Amino acid sequence: MNIQKPNVSIGIVAIIAIIIVSFYASVYTVNEGHIGIVKRFSEAQKQVSPGLHFKAPFIDSVEEIEVRTRKNEERMASSTKEQMPVTITVSVNWTVEKSAALELYKQYGGLAQFENRILDPRFRSATKDVIPQYDAERLIQDRASAIQAIEANFIEEMKDFPVTVDNIQIEDIKLPAKYLTSIETKQTEKNLADAEKHKLARQNLEAQRGVNTAKAKADGIELVAIAEAQSIRIKGLAEAEAITAKAKALGDNPLIIKLTEAQNWDGKLPATILGSGNMPILDMRSK
Repeated sequence: MNIQKPNVSIGIVAIIAIIIVSFYASVYTVNEGHIGIVKRFSEAQKQVSPGLHFKAPFIDSVEEIEVRTRKNEERMASSTKEQMPVTITVSVNWTVEKSAALELYKQYGGLAQFENRILDPRFRSATKDVIPQYDAERLIQDRASAIQAIEANFIEEMKDFPVTVDNIQIEDIKLPAKYLTSIETKQTEKNLADAEKHKLARQNLEAQRGVNTAKAKADGIELVAIAEAQSIRIKGLAEAEAITAKAKALGDNPLIIKLTEAQNWDGKLPATILGSGNMPILDMRSK
């Protein structure tokens, strides 16, 4: 009996160890921003969301697919509309649709395979179809238009796949140095011309402002003259009316003549008196 006890103890320990190992083999977690693909004997069975999960130990395995926004960048040689060689670097941000992660894994075996076989080739094709439509100068100055065209092409290329194209950027454009110099010279000349136009427009504005000021001043003088003339006319009419009224009053009452003479007398007596008949004029001034 004593010989069998160690074997029993070893068996119990082994069973406990198997239980512990099985427990840990059946527990797994899926990281945030990923979808877990549960495989049984390497065959994809289902997809699970981030968090803690359980699986059949030893026969199930789990692989994660990222469903956060991913960025792919491509650098390629192409040519512009005037056959100018150009090296362009473009990038795309894209996202796997969460609900379709299992289907994508079944068809392509993971994101790396999907990128290599589907996404990257179509992205290069969409870019190379657009670049030759632009001459070099427009490609540099109107980059946004080229980006929109590439994006439209790429979205059309990817419409049958479970991904969302977020945005596309042209990261870099490399042209021959000689041509870049000519573009810079042309741009400098354009900037100078624009500055000259702005200066001329400002001068015209200042001149027009001067004309407006002079006109306003002349209009003001004219209005003052009109007002003064109107004042003189009204004053003349008032004086004429006063004279007419005074003349009428004199005609109606002779005594007013005496009153007017009295009002106008300066307080001095006459110096001479003319006598009646042949009487001489007497000098009334004091000796």
